[in-house]
Amino acid sequence: MRLFIKKILYYFLNTFENTEKVTLSGFSRGVKNVAFEGKNAVPDGCNFSGKIKIGYATTLGYRNLLGGTISIGKYCQLGADVALHATNHPISYMTTYINQNLFQGELKQLKQENKIIIGHDVWIGHGVIVVGNVTIGNGAIIAAGSVVTKDVAPYSIIAGVPAKEIRKRFSETIIQEIETMKWWDKSTQELEIIKPLFFKDFTNRHSIYE
Repeated sequence: MRLFIKKILYYFLNTFENTEKVTLSGFSRGVKNVAFEGKNAVPDGCNFSGKIKIGYATTLGYRNLLGGTISIGKYCQLGADVALHATNHPISYMTTYINQNLFQGELKQLKQENKIIIGHDVWIGHGVIVVGNVTIGNGAIIAAGSVVTKDVAPYSIIAGVPAKEIRKRFSETIIQEIETMKWWDKSTQELEIIKPLFFKDFTNRHSIYE
């Protein structure tokens, strides 16, 4: 009976549940549609539909909405009110309407099915909307309120509606060094060894090892 109640909390109520892989707080829907890698946090008001994977230590924000086929890497942070829409209404048919009220919902099969792929160590600010077939590279920063409709290069800062690149975070050399290191795949012990690198300011530097 106790196990049954825990399952009800996990899938529906989510008042507060701290499992081996995810901490759920508040009320969220569709958690059963998500594969969590571990040490994830899901706050109140999130909604999940489709097939979703959330990488190790990635945390979500209040009222995140994730719909469709979505893969999010490790150590990412999503702000409040972020929406990831990997599906879209059909636009080249008679109507965009796919609700049950027309032909008993048969038109839903015409819905566009895309994929959203988000790399590792990505920061997505408050109120960002990502739509369609989009890949966001490792280390990217998406400014609050942006609408992303195209791929985002690794370690770039983008902003606006539609979102455009403002600048790269680091020099190409530093980007290559971080990509080669792949710190997000390292164990806790390995991260401790390279910990000093995380406290370096890379402004005006040409290498992480300077």
